[in-house]
Amino acid sequence: MDASEEVAPEVRSIIDAARERGGADGQVQARPRSLPEAFARAEDDGRVPTIAEVKPTSPTTARTREDNPVALAEAMVAGGAAALSVLTEPEHFGGSPETLKRVRAAVDVPVLRKDFLLYEEQLDVVEADLVLLIVRFLEADGTADLEDMLAAAHERGFQVLVETHSREEVRTAVDAGAKIIGVNNRDLGALDLDLSTFEEVAPTVPDDVTLIAESGIETRADVARMRAAGADGQLVGSAIMDGDVRANTERLTTLPENTNT
Repeated sequence: MDASEEVAPEVRSIIDAARERGGADGQVQARPRSLPEAFARAEDDGRVPTIAEVKPTSPTTARTREDNPVALAEAMVAGGAAALSVLTEPEHFGGSPETLKRVRAAVDVPVLRKDFLLYEEQLDVVEADLVLLIVRFLEADGTADLEDMLAAAHERGFQVLVETHSREEVRTAVDAGAKIIGVNNRDLGALDLDLSTFEEVAPTVPDDVTLIAESGIETRADVARMRAAGADGQLVGSAIMDGDVRANTERLTTLPENTNT
């Protein structure tokens, strides 16, 4: 299967670019901050465990933010984010490994490297606390398979967020040994969003796996819905980046009685 033929043109362009990007000499040895522990601290503090995403732009939004990414990250943490996600994909998301380095040096929460990693050597570009591996793209011809990439990431000390979109992909992730699984509500085939995706897929994730709802979470009602469906945490990008990032983070990490906004 060539996954690039089954996704939207915008995503195909991202994957084509990822295939051309190399890695780095040597091997990273990560000293990760624990995501499950960060989520537990958030719960103890009465906050919804949230990975807030520093995302300058993306193919699904017309917005571009040129704010200092470190300032944005610090505002997210001040607003209650348990962890951060930092884009390192340059061509389509305006990210860079250097941005991740700067953000991680400035905060004391786990930082996820958000990128489209297809080959083992791409893991060695920059140290992070977690890396993202997407089942759909690691089951494509010409890339390392998920189990091999997961083992390579663990060898380097990374925690790994394995992204899925279907029950079948969850089975693949679990069989490969994933302990942190995300369910993306966005269908990369059509770029459509549907929060019922998480509700459909979540019951297939084992109880001992940290489960994260990804994409489409915009209101406190959405947060409550994902929590009710079994999310241990959530990854939120655009709804935090659009406007006052600290206020948006505070809004989406709290669950007042009225969850309609």
